[in-house]
Amino acid sequence: MTTELRFYLAAWISYCILCTWLYLSDRSAFPLQGYKSFLLVPWKLITFSIAAIGVTVVAPYTADPTWDYFDAAMMSALTFLTAPWATGTIYLGIRGKARVRHVLVAIGLWMFSASWCYDLYLLIRDGHYPITWDANIYASSVLYLSAGLLWNLEYRTGRGVTFSFLEPEFPGRPQQAGFTKIALFGLPFMILAICCIGYFLI
Repeated sequence: MTTELRFYLAAWISYCILCTWLYLSDRSAFPLQGYKSFLLVPWKLITFSIAAIGVTVVAPYTADPTWDYFDAAMMSALTFLTAPWATGTIYLGIRGKARVRHVLVAIGLWMFSASWCYDLYLLIRDGHYPITWDANIYASSVLYLSAGLLWNLEYRTGRGVTFSFLEPEFPGRPQQAGFTKIALFGLPFMILAICCIGYFLI
């Protein structure tokens, strides 16, 4: 491993430790119960299951040797669990409507889910830092953002389709938990994910 990669590894591990401390030092600031009800909605669970199974099944058959069943399933699960909150929180942070502590943790969750868990797994599996680490950040972040936006879609009476993170009670259970009224708006995000996966297969 080069000196630069050693430094990068040490830097992101330190950042993960910082995020863990930020969370543990003020757990009440992170609305986990509200987020649980926000996330565990039937249509979100169904679309996640379809996407996760699809990605995991095709992973070993892509042209990318760094993909296998384990890292595909791991990254899929972490994306579902963190992307909706991280995406919304970073947006709110840009607008000056989220605490710095929340934004820092959101960035850490994004990077760990889309990149660092992949890097660490391959470092353990192959014994060296993956040469694809930088390209993976961009590719996986596109999917991560797409998933975060998809699972933030909701329909509100009188307003129509919107993103949950634009509502003052974010993250909380959507006003309406159905998928029919938001399906058309979710289609571009789903097509993007399918195209990305298809690219690696072809």
